Amino acid sequence: MKLYDYVLSPSCYKVRLLAALTDTTLTLRPVDFHPGKEHQSPELLTLNPAGSIPILEDGLLVLTESSAILTFIAAQNAPQWLGQDTPQMAAYVQQWLSFSHRLTTTLGSARLIEMLHGHGDLAALQHQGIAALRELEAALVQQHMKGATYLAADRMTIADIACFPYAALAPDGSVSLDPYPKIRLWMRAIRAQPGFIEMPGIHRLHELSNDPLETTNQ
Repeated sequence: MKLYDYVLSPSCYKVRLLAALTDTTLTLRPVDFHPGKEHQSPELLTLNPAGSIPILEDGLLVLTESSAILTFIAAQNAPQWLGQDTPQMAAYVQQWLSFSHRLTTTLGSARLIEMLHGHGDLAALQHQGIAALRELEAALVQQHMKGATYLAADRMTIADIACFPYAALAPDGSVSLDPYPKIRLWMRAIRAQPGFIEMPGIHRLHELSNDPLETTNQ
């Protein structure tokens, strides 16, 4: 499988992370997203007319949406990550895959403005991103009350992989994670997984010094 990849893209990182956690071999094809805008080149537009990454090639199969790529990798190599134990769990996974798009379009867009001088209404995106984080925090509180750490089950699924990067990188868009202790505990649990890999801005567990519960919810 070949992944058209940009190291600073959280959407590409989702794919690399799931591959690492499921022992899936990927061939990485770096894309000069910034400043080269290679994702808008004729070659890549032929693969993905939307002009976005990641793109996954596997033989004749071409996938261009990160949630579809996560589903494909899990189905191929680690079906337990699909969370299909029960109809309820499967539905929760699909719901969180859809929710992850909100994190991408709000927190992710704020990050692009702050880091790569993108265009958009930064204040509005931050406001919408905070609303999404509050929803994520409330869901994790409910899961904690059930004795579960993760979004759709008592173990990690692709739902957690889909939502993790843009939540973790919210501070790159000047959105603090201090008010969300359950999110920080959830992220810490993900970072503790065997095989976890980093991307710029997202570090391994042993590099985190602060206890997630040191800052109380505001």
